[in-house]
Amino acid sequence: MDSFLQSVQARAFRIAQFATGNAEDALDLVQDAMFKLVEKYSSKPEAEWTPLFYRILSSRINDWHRRNKVRNRHRSWLYSSEEDNEDPIQTAPDPYGQTPETESQTDESMEKLQEALNNLPLRQQQAFLLRAWEGLDVRQTAAAMSCAEGSVKTHYSRAIHSLRETLGEHWP
Repeated sequence: MDSFLQSVQARAFRIAQFATGNAEDALDLVQDAMFKLVEKYSSKPEAEWTPLFYRILSSRINDWHRRNKVRNRHRSWLYSSEEDNEDPIQTAPDPYGQTPETESQTDESMEKLQEALNNLPLRQQQAFLLRAWEGLDVRQTAAAMSCAEGSVKTHYSRAIHSLRETLGEHWP
């Protein structure tokens, strides 16, 4: 179980971070999903862990969105636009010696990808991340998202078309 959790933690964190836009909340969601998987499903066969884990994570993300919608309804005036501090890891010199031009192009493309992913509806975002990044098949993705395989195909197709249209020149 430990090796499975280690293998999915970084990708699950990224999925949660895309969904929440907040690293702390994303970490909490991933940890909660991991605890729930160990607590409830550690006796299941190893082949079932991946879709179970992503179903739990998907449920946690949906719950997070519901809670925040209710919380923010009455407190929206409390939030101010704060500038993020610069990340020291991103400003460190490249150990592989990439040129600033390629770094800039890559950074711009990744920013556009992240923005495009953030603009997708939640179900399309989940379908895309589970299928394209996690490599789950349609059946596993449907199990993880608690929906029909046809819905996964529809959400994934719409996400791909939207991303292609949005990213255009920024992505091959």
